[in-house]
Parts: sequence; C-alpha cells; structure tokens
Amino acid sequence: MTKLTAPEIRAYRVKDGKPPLVMVTAYDAPSARIAEDAGVDLLLVGDSLAMVILGYEDTLQVTVEDIAHHTAAVARTRPSSFVIADLPWMSYHISTSETLMNAAKLIRAGAQAVKLEGGRKRLEMVEALVSAEIPVMGHIGLTPQSVNVIGGFRVQAKNLEDTAVLIEDAQLLEKAGVFAIVLEGVPDVAARLVTESIGVPTIGIGAGPHTDGQVLVFHDLVGLENGVRPKFVRRYAELAEDATKAVSAYASDVRSGLFPNQSETYHASSAVTEEISIYGSKLNF
Repeated sequence: MTKLTAPEIRAYRVKDGKPPLVMVTAYDAPSARIAEDAGVDLLLVGDSLAMVILGYEDTLQVTVEDIAHHTAAVARTRPSSFVIADLPWMSYHISTSETLMNAAKLIRAGAQAVKLEGGRKRLEMVEALVSAEIPVMGHIGLTPQSVNVIGGFRVQAKNLEDTAVLIEDAQLLEKAGVFAIVLEGVPDVAARLVTESIGVPTIGIGAGPHTDGQVLVFHDLVGLENGVRPKFVRRYAELAEDATKAVSAYASDVRSGLFPNQSETYHASSAVTEEISIYGSKLNF
C-alpha cells in the first residue's frame, strides 16, 4: 500500500474514476494496525476518543494533550495510511498563535495533517495553518464541538438556505487551503451539491453516497461501542458481544479451577520440584 500525501489527496476525486477514499478513526496502536492491514487510506485520531475511549458524554472534554498522546500511539505503528489528528474544542478558537502551537504538538506527535471544525468562522485559522506548512482538513455540517449551540447531534442543512450556506462554507474553506473536507450529518442532496461545487475531495459521515470518501468510527463499525447507534453506522462485526462471551468464559474457568491447566503452567524439573518440596516441608507456614 502506497502512502498518500496531502497534495495527492487534494487531487483525489471520484468523478475522475477513482474509488472512494476509506477513512476510519484510530486511537491506539492495535486499531491502527488493524486498519493498516485492512488497507484503509486515511486514519483519523478523532476527538471522538473523548466518548469512545475516555468515557465522556461529548467531545468537549478532550484536550490537545489527549489527542497528541493517542496520535503518538498510532504513529508508532508507522502506518502506510495518512494520519490526521483532530484539533479539539478551544484549541483553535482564541488566536492564530495558539492554534499554530497546538497544531504543532499534533504534528510532532506523528500526524501528517490536522482537522478542525467550522466554515467561515475558522478561515483565519485555516490560512495561518496552511501558511505554516501544516495540511488542514475541514469539517462542516454537523460539527460535534458545536453540540451545545446546535442543540444536540442533529442533521444539518435540511433546507435550501442552510444548504446554500454549507456550499459557501465549503468553497471558502477550499479557497483558504484545505486539502479535503469532512461532511457530517447532512442530507445526501446537500452533500452531492457540496462535492460538485468544490475542487477538493469530500469525506462523508452520515452524508450519503455522493462524496469522495467515507469515514466511520472504528469502534462503531467493528461493534465495540454499545451506545446509541446513529442511522449511518453499519456494523461489520459484533466484537463487544464476542469479547463479553470470552471474558465470561475465562471468569467461569477461573472460578471452576479449569484455568490454568497443566499445559498453561510452567513446571520445574523433577529434581528441582523434589528439592523445593523438601524445603517447603521444613517451613512452618
């Protein structure tokens, strides 16, 4: 598998006859290795780790340090997949200098690019990052870091006016220099119009089939997440169910004395065993 670069991704379009890009989240070395072996194009160390890994109810609690820590774990596997790290909430909202320093932490941790949420409000930050030679992926539509403003995880761009704003935001982000844009939680017709209106690829999540790629949360697609399942998630395995059965069987074997058996136990030689037994018989405990 040949590793894509940011310029190659920027030029990657389904309309040119290429297959859709495949992106999944990865938060640690095991998930990165699995995704790599499966031939995934892009790995996203997403701020969704707040909910999936760290147990928070939304993405707002995760920090730059958290993202950097998990990015480093993914990067240590030296994946052929292109690694993108999320800039978390309030890491790119205050000043360009703070945005640059936070992005630099993620690049130093092993990311090849960063992703940030928002359209026209974030153009200054996108331009500053691009000027600093840091590739940027945009993210519009349902932006989880805005969950308190939009009133929950709700589908966006459900009317003509909002679709027009979405298209304009995508065009502004492209002009600011992003190499790709995630479209989350929008109707398929809106995603299609956005994709057709810009020259950089779109990656959909809950945005229908008319994008240049798709992304899902690793734990959702393999069935390790037992929370609310969004409409757009397709389960390809039920690993949480299988893991629960496995741990339950282990617990049963321990309690019944079936684990460990002789083949799972280290043994000394007969002579050493006898010597230790004699020694033990002389002890008063």
